[in-house]
Amino acid sequence: MLVFTNKNKINDHISALKQANKMIGFVPTMGALHQGHLSLIKEGLSNNDIMVVSIFVNPTQFDNAEDLKKYPRTLDDDVTLLKTLSKDIVVYAPSVKDIYQNNVKAQNFSFDGLEFEMEGRFRKGHFDGVGTIVKRLFEIVIPDNAYFGEKDFQQLTIIKKLVDKYDVPVNIVGCEIHREANGLAMSSRNVRLKPEYKTAAPFIYRTLQHAKTKFGTKSADYVTQWVENQFADHDLLKLEYFIIADVDTLKTVTQKHKSKTYRAFIAVYADDIRLIDNIALN
Repeated sequence: MLVFTNKNKINDHISALKQANKMIGFVPTMGALHQGHLSLIKEGLSNNDIMVVSIFVNPTQFDNAEDLKKYPRTLDDDVTLLKTLSKDIVVYAPSVKDIYQNNVKAQNFSFDGLEFEMEGRFRKGHFDGVGTIVKRLFEIVIPDNAYFGEKDFQQLTIIKKLVDKYDVPVNIVGCEIHREANGLAMSSRNVRLKPEYKTAAPFIYRTLQHAKTKFGTKSADYVTQWVENQFADHDLLKLEYFIIADVDTLKTVTQKHKSKTYRAFIAVYADDIRLIDNIALN
């Protein structure tokens, strides 16, 4: 398995593959790989000749310095895991300097307001950081197809907007949320959960499932209040937000319309670890 740490070298390698008419798939990650990541990579392997997996903890998308510091970094284990999948995987594991040189700063983007909803309300500048790194990685890796999980549904929507607005020649493929057996959405942060929080965390998805059922007959305001009440009574999990939004605009629903498609989004703190999830409502 080839592991590149220099953007020019991997760009040269991929350019040569593309000249040989190889289809390039891409999964950008921050490492600490789990089965959710692997499901994206497997999907890509079935539709491309070569898969590129980037492993880079991007500093410009963290609004919390402590979260950035604690984010798990397990490059050797990640590469070992990828070797079990396929020989047709190329890894790009750059340093911060290789990506940003001496200017570790996010570019400013406009995503037509998508960036100000949900996560954007609670993580200032987050999507400028996401847009910056994804655009740069697309320029380096020049993939034909790129795969993103629906766990970060807002991010997926924004990346589709990025590709459209900035004429980036890549096809964005959204993939279903990969869950642990107990329903908890897979995340690299899950490994940091203390045992009691790991036991409690599946409550998040169970609550989303109940919210989906209630949304069939109740108003968005009713469902939102019901969810907030469930977490108000929880001893370990602290709700940051629960929002029912239009999937196209990501704006919070005030009144349901039969012609619209909705999704429920949630962010919860389990001790100092922030977990997000979402579910389609109709």
